[in-house]
Amino acid sequence: MVEALTLGFKSLSWSAQKAAAEDEQPLTGRQIAVSMTVALAVFAVLFMLLPVAATGWLGLQAASPWFHVVEALLRIGLFLAYLWAIGRSGEIRRVFAYHGAEHMTIHAYEAGESLSVPAIRRFRPQHPRCGTSFLLIVLLVAIVVFSLLGDFSFLPGPTILWLVASRIVLIPAIAGVAYEVLKFAAARPSGILGKVLATPGLWLQRLTTAEPENAMIEVAVTSLLFALDGEERAEVRTRGPVVPEALAVLERS
Repeated sequence: MVEALTLGFKSLSWSAQKAAAEDEQPLTGRQIAVSMTVALAVFAVLFMLLPVAATGWLGLQAASPWFHVVEALLRIGLFLAYLWAIGRSGEIRRVFAYHGAEHMTIHAYEAGESLSVPAIRRFRPQHPRCGTSFLLIVLLVAIVVFSLLGDFSFLPGPTILWLVASRIVLIPAIAGVAYEVLKFAAARPSGILGKVLATPGLWLQRLTTAEPENAMIEVAVTSLLFALDGEERAEVRTRGPVVPEALAVLERS
């Protein structure tokens, strides 16, 4: 998980630099780090702290099993509402279409198909190893973990403070378990347990992926080719046609 987060941070940093206009100052590493930190803080507040606080405001006692049920429903409801809301933006919908192109391209690559637009279009935009699925698994694992922890009534001080603190402190542990669950499900796509674990995330990806334009698939193939080494690229070419635009960009680099 740490390796994936590190790679993601580096990729976002590179993307931010490329997105800057010629007359704009490029973002510094410190600015990007601050942005990522703020984003993580917003996630923690919205999806970890706010549900537990709201459940307490409703008058439910932490010792009651309904406390954890209501907290979980509020957390998942907030998450779904957030994804739906940002999906109303035209720019984000375009991002979601690129997201779908990425998944379809990876599907084709992993299935041993050629990387042509017609071949890639035969695959669905949802993928079991998606980050959207990971976030949903984080929320589901949190339900189990927090339910097992109990109400903290045995500790000194207000119970609500211990509940809030646990939601912050345990985020890395919960994320780590969720990451392993995601890998387990993705490695067993045809098994019953793998399908059960992967299905909710695939349903949720209907909010975060969309059918892409052909040009978006071309971008996805180009990105994939740059991620492969020379031997892997050669193997891809033996499968059949590859998006010409992607090969042209590769040859110019």
